[in-house]
Amino acid sequence: MWELKCVSPPTTSFTLTFPHNFSTQTNHYHTTTQPRRFPSLSLNSRATTHQNPIISDDRMLVFVPPHPLIKHWVSVLRNEQTPCAVFKSAMGELGRLLMYEAARDWLPTIAGEIQTPMAVAKVEFVDPREPVAVIPILRAGLALAEHAASILPATATYHLGVSRDEETLQPTVYLNKLPEKFPEGARIFVVDPMLATGGTIVKAIELLKERGVENKQIKVISAVAAPPALSKLGEKFPGLHVYTGIIDEVVDEKGFIIPGLGDAGDRSYAT
Repeated sequence: MWELKCVSPPTTSFTLTFPHNFSTQTNHYHTTTQPRRFPSLSLNSRATTHQNPIISDDRMLVFVPPHPLIKHWVSVLRNEQTPCAVFKSAMGELGRLLMYEAARDWLPTIAGEIQTPMAVAKVEFVDPREPVAVIPILRAGLALAEHAASILPATATYHLGVSRDEETLQPTVYLNKLPEKFPEGARIFVVDPMLATGGTIVKAIELLKERGVENKQIKVISAVAAPPALSKLGEKFPGLHVYTGIIDEVVDEKGFIIPGLGDAGDRSYAT
């Protein structure tokens, strides 16, 4: 089972109904904050950290943020007349916005006091001791994750290459730069522009599971998603969160999302 949420701000939600017996439910998205104390950190004073716990839920949640800029960049990507250079830039901008939304109430922060030029101020930073990883699925995932470092401090990037057989639609891993083990509590963004049949993204998350990562530690970032992939993810990975620019209803016999935006890799790199 998976649930669709549209969040902006986090307590706003709506229901979207699909044909083909895809059901959705609407609940408000709530988070809580629990402080925990660490040894002193050098911020010119004693500091404590505040970390939002990873949300506990047995359902996979799908978020479609209703931001006008997200709608704009999805529209640019859909247009077959968009030049490749503009397409790649639009993909990067969309990825930046989706990762910004996905990071809300999820990244651990550390609080303390610093001296400004005028006075002492209370501050919060993203805690650099807590690991955050970005995993773009090649090729098109590189374009969607291009600006990740500009909004996510202290991140590590691990590349994963997965190709799909055009006849069987089955995935094959041709490049795997994942570590043997991820640190406990790591937060991981898996970036794959097109969630169509679900084979590629399922394979990627299975590789993460083999390395000790729990479903609730993962957030998937996509430009366009379709119900076949979302249903497969919901069945296999309860508690997973997916952030996408839009959801299209149809996947054709060749595994392409309709209306979609075509081959994201070819359009990003003019190949």
